[in-house]
Amino acid sequence: MNTVIKKIKNNIFLAFVIVIYLFLLIFMPDKGIQSLNNSLYYIKEMFIIMPVVLLLTSLIEAWVPKKTIENALGEGSGAKGFVFSFLLGSFSAGPIYAAFPVCKMLIKKGASVANIVIILSAWAVIKVPMLANESKFLGPKFMIIRWSLTTVSILIMAIITSKIVKKEDIPKDDVIDEEDAILSVDEKFCIGCGMCMRIAPEEFIVKDKKAVVTKKILRCEESNQISQAIDKCPAKAIRYVNKGLPH
Repeated sequence: MNTVIKKIKNNIFLAFVIVIYLFLLIFMPDKGIQSLNNSLYYIKEMFIIMPVVLLLTSLIEAWVPKKTIENALGEGSGAKGFVFSFLLGSFSAGPIYAAFPVCKMLIKKGASVANIVIILSAWAVIKVPMLANESKFLGPKFMIIRWSLTTVSILIMAIITSKIVKKEDIPKDDVIDEEDAILSVDEKFCIGCGMCMRIAPEEFIVKDKKAVVTKKILRCEESNQISQAIDKCPAKAIRYVNKGLPH
């Protein structure tokens, strides 16, 4: 019983959503079924899109030099960074949640907070492929004015956010630095792509569509192959954990 209560406390938002669904299914079954079907649709969409996004993010992280990101999107990029960020967000495809791992990777590579705000905002509300549809249904005048005001608002919001939020405020990857920490794969995040096994076949295998470490490996024993597997894991599921924690 205590275990169940603890899990509910650790997942309070999920528990709240489940309670709402149960309430709707019992007292308003039509709306409950409709809401459940809508949620299942978006969950299915996420399962299709997110592995591709994570793989693409991993490839960009591995192949695009940090200096390139810093020059194009970093603190000193100035107006050029604003333009690049705006174009990146405007021409990107996919739902907004696909932008979050991309932006996390860009911050890690040296992008500024202001440019991340521009990318996210443009990704959410300024889709170049959608401008034609907006013009068709609402008229070109509406589209141009709305686009112009939105662009100005995004720039103002980016500048204000960068003054309030610093990179130090953004959560970093949960990596333990102790030399006696043990290499582990978090099966909740592993997508079973097998990239780690291809990079370090002696240290990783894929079992039941999840990667596992073949033996006990301490951080102090890390090889170049293990380091590459950690860096290139598209789901960022490989990490070190304390010896006392489950892994």
